[in-house]
Amino acid sequence: MNKRALLLIGSLKPASSTSEAVGNYLLDKLRQYDIKGEKIKLIQILKHEDGINELISAINNCDILILSSPLYLDSAPAIVTKAMELISNERKSREHIKRPRMIAICNSGFPEAHQNNTALSIYRHFANASSFEWAGGLALGGGGSIDSRPIDSLGGMVRNVVKSLDLTAAAIAGGEHIPEEAIN
Repeated sequence: MNKRALLLIGSLKPASSTSEAVGNYLLDKLRQYDIKGEKIKLIQILKHEDGINELISAINNCDILILSSPLYLDSAPAIVTKAMELISNERKSREHIKRPRMIAICNSGFPEAHQNNTALSIYRHFANASSFEWAGGLALGGGGSIDSRPIDSLGGMVRNVVKSLDLTAAAIAGGEHIPEEAIN
């Protein structure tokens, strides 16, 4: 049975974004481990009731949930908060639910990656409160330098980001949590 990964993009940009570029790279790596990938942009899907149902259905059918989002000051964008509330309420209303593993990638324009720690703590709390298995989070500083460009086209500028995402993909595909080396 193939595993399924669902990438939720938390950026407010309707076109491509750094959050999407980083998430796409991770999805591509997971596909190399025979994990099917699907992507949903929260800004597009939460505009209508059918979209909310589509989001909930996709989450209920995934094995790995990946949230890739920018940092706004020290927290999640409002669209991500809205999605977390909807998802949490839906999951709490069910008696028997699948418990996918969840990871989060938080990117910030600040050069210091630790600026993302509060948002990652919020995501970890959401995962635990909503019956996901928290598998870890990655904090990316200086995300603006990616500027929505594909990660694999940026060369040495993102060598540490690539190494981190490669380690994360291998660990997640193997059923493990994000390794400390990838976080660092």
